Amino acid sequence: MIELLIVQLIAVLCAPLAVRLWGRNGFLVLALAPASVVVWAILQAPAVFQEQRFESFQWVPALGLEFVFRLDVLSWVMMLLVSGVGALVLVYSSRYFSRSAGSLGRFATFFMAFSAAMYGVVVSDQTMMMYVFWELTAVLSYLLIGHHSTRRPARAAARQAFLITGFGGLVMFSGLVMFGMAPGGSFRSSVLIERFQDGTLQANQPLFIVAALLVLVGGLSKSAQVPFSFWLPGAMAAPTPVSAYLHAAAMVKAGVYLIARFTPGFTLIPGWSAVAVTLGLYTMLHASYRALRQRDLKLILAYGTVSQLGLMIAAVGFGTAATLTAGLVIMIAHALFKSSLFLTVGAVESSTGTRDLWELSGLRKRMPLLAGFAGLAALSMAGIPVTLGYVGKESLLAGLLHGSSPHLPSGTGFGWLIVVIVALGSMMTMAYAWRFWWGAFGTKKILVDLQVRPLSQLMMVPIGVLASGALLGIVAQLFDHLLNAPTGPALGMPGEAHIALWSGLAPALVTAVIIAGGLTLIYLRPQVSKLQRALETPISAARLFAASISELELIASRVTSLFQRGSLPAEVGTIVMSAAVLTGYGILRTNPPRDLPPLWDSSLQAAIVVVGVVATIATVRSRRRVRAALSLGAVGMSVSLLFAIHGAPDLALTQLAVEAVSIVVFILVLRKLPTFFSTRPLVSSKISRLIVGISAGIITSLGGYYAFSARIHQPVSELMPREALEFGHGRNIVNVILVDIRAWDTMGELSVLLVTATGVASLIYVMSRTGRIDRITKRSAKPGRFLPGATAQRPHDRSLVLEVSTRLLFPTMIVLSIWLLLIGHNNPGGGFVGGVVAGLAFVLRYLAGGRYELGEAMPIPAGYLLGTGLFVAAAGGALPLLYGNVPFQSTPVDIPLGPLGELHFTTAMILDIGVYILVLGLIIDLVAALGAEVDRQGDPSSRSYGSVGA
Repeated sequence: MIELLIVQLIAVLCAPLAVRLWGRNGFLVLALAPASVVVWAILQAPAVFQEQRFESFQWVPALGLEFVFRLDVLSWVMMLLVSGVGALVLVYSSRYFSRSAGSLGRFATFFMAFSAAMYGVVVSDQTMMMYVFWELTAVLSYLLIGHHSTRRPARAAARQAFLITGFGGLVMFSGLVMFGMAPGGSFRSSVLIERFQDGTLQANQPLFIVAALLVLVGGLSKSAQVPFSFWLPGAMAAPTPVSAYLHAAAMVKAGVYLIARFTPGFTLIPGWSAVAVTLGLYTMLHASYRALRQRDLKLILAYGTVSQLGLMIAAVGFGTAATLTAGLVIMIAHALFKSSLFLTVGAVESSTGTRDLWELSGLRKRMPLLAGFAGLAALSMAGIPVTLGYVGKESLLAGLLHGSSPHLPSGTGFGWLIVVIVALGSMMTMAYAWRFWWGAFGTKKILVDLQVRPLSQLMMVPIGVLASGALLGIVAQLFDHLLNAPTGPALGMPGEAHIALWSGLAPALVTAVIIAGGLTLIYLRPQVSKLQRALETPISAARLFAASISELELIASRVTSLFQRGSLPAEVGTIVMSAAVLTGYGILRTNPPRDLPPLWDSSLQAAIVVVGVVATIATVRSRRRVRAALSLGAVGMSVSLLFAIHGAPDLALTQLAVEAVSIVVFILVLRKLPTFFSTRPLVSSKISRLIVGISAGIITSLGGYYAFSARIHQPVSELMPREALEFGHGRNIVNVILVDIRAWDTMGELSVLLVTATGVASLIYVMSRTGRIDRITKRSAKPGRFLPGATAQRPHDRSLVLEVSTRLLFPTMIVLSIWLLLIGHNNPGGGFVGGVVAGLAFVLRYLAGGRYELGEAMPIPAGYLLGTGLFVAAAGGALPLLYGNVPFQSTPVDIPLGPLGELHFTTAMILDIGVYILVLGLIIDLVAALGAEVDRQGDPSSRSYGSVGA
């Protein structure tokens, strides 16, 4: 099963490339990934019916967490639905989108990722693993619903769906953690259910009752049940393939699947069945009533989906084997006919340009094949014999009439009340099924001139295949054998499950009443519409949600304004003073050291501190921006000297290189700002800032000394030399810590550095980042020149001294950077400082020759360097796995070089190389943005992106 997940993840990575190479036909290639899951599942059918299968892999051993995949009848059925419908929707998408449609690569990526996440949900037995996939579906559905990001309704619908389902997911997470951490509990759903069924866990404990209701909230929110039902109709702003897959066959079914998975054990917990049945039946009635009022064909199906999800929730949560299996048959039928109908709406809209039933007429004659497929699917939705929808509803009525749940109120009256509610909802289902088909294909008197464009025949294939699923009702006995297998979902539940075309006289009579009532509603539709308009209420859950979000944002802004006035000095001062006061109070409350340390250890140290203090004073008193930046650089240089005299050459070297880059960045930014600071702070502001600075310095010094003097154990620094040599195979402790001992932290910091720096640099670009590099044309370049880009500068902008110095220093700095990289594992240096030195070399080329010289010196876009650096670092972390070690563990490698001997290095060097490349790319990106791009925008002779050449 893990192999199938890997296949789908590979398809996710290949989706942008497939669409780029083959356009919309790339969807056909991507459909092979979910289709392979279907084929594999069919081949596993004989084994699934005999016994359930588990596969496990270690995840977080320290917490007892592992990847556990489970294949039984329920997960097998869901696997077929999720992957089968997904493959057909991808085929449909290959013709639904036009050849000129934008963002198809992004859509394909998110769609394939959602399919993989849903697969993970249905095969996960480990609850934390299932939750991870569960939340991935919420995030990806947000991205898919908001596919048309330029449209405000799409963005609002995506946010609404994400907030509702994300809230439900967090609530469910709390319940799953409570079940896992409880005495005797487990993070595996199969184990948890068995322990409730055999009495190991007492179902009436308050802890389990609360946890079960929290888990139920997750399922109800994902399946759009009251009070969360309004997000699903809003999500119809998504493209039709998204609606057909997420909101008919996959995402909304996750909630039904969750409740069906836990019901065999959780139905013993008081409140589980009562809440599920009550909310499910109410949702069924409410949503079917709303469906009869809609003019938009897609909204009719959306409210119908909410209604039938309510019926499924009530059925699977009722608590008997008969109703659970009937609910699953309804779920299968619904996935088939509703996805077919959603795709039908997309076809109608693509052909006519509208989904309004009062603007459509006569399509039955113009599109007879599409009308036939839609009619077959609508019959199944209405529950007309002998469709699969009828089989599921008939079996549910039989289960309700012939058995009662031991976890709900007993008595004939209560059972018949549920039957009556189901019958009323089914009548309205039949009515809105007719409203949909008649609205799309019936002949009406309309004023608009309806233009009908021909449809691609390939679009009809998925619609026909899915609609034909309605005929599976003929082989109802097959579902009876399937769901009653030894690994069936109703194992251990009271009662017997029975799926058949004929379930007895009583259910048949109820079905006859439903059909008669549905026909009556269809016949009286004008009167029904008039009654609905008269009973319309001004209260709407969607409006309440929007108002609550608006009020929440208003309250949040008011609360924020009380503490954050938009003044950076005030906010930083508040944070620093709070930390100083709390730390000082903690020191005074304990026994502070009575003997203060000496002010300095040597005259050199004192002299450096004096220089730093003078530079600090010059920084805060300077009115010129450039002078303040240079003074601040002097402060950094003094700190670097302190590191050097205290035996920390690595820190000193890194600090020195970073200060050099910082000065360059400051100068590049300040050159476009006024020479002087615009305002001078008031005297009171100066005094308050002085107090903040002095207080922070004193508390930091005393706090550090106090923490150092309170040490009672052996310092870890004494163990580092031996540990670094034995486990990191290096003598440079700082470098070994970065690339071995805390290599995972380094990878995280690299990722954050990449994202942050790229975001900051992107602010400089006016419209978008093109990755274009300005280079001089071949005609203007003079052969043999070291700085060919300098020829594009104006004569008075050139400096002969700087150009000659650059010619001497550039190759030297590049060699120095590589040398620092290579010696870093055993001597002061490393990938970071080496990358900074290399970046400074290219900065020097830019300063000497301008933006065209930067393009000549580094023709590779900075984004490629950043991505390559991160990739190389990750590869260095994975390489130790080949030697049987854990990721990022330093592994010595000896490469024979023949007569030259052997080259000895460790795999940590690869991580360091990745750091080197990423830091180089970072500096190039900053210089390209703050230097070259600012030059381009300020150059009157450069209209778009450089007129000299590219």
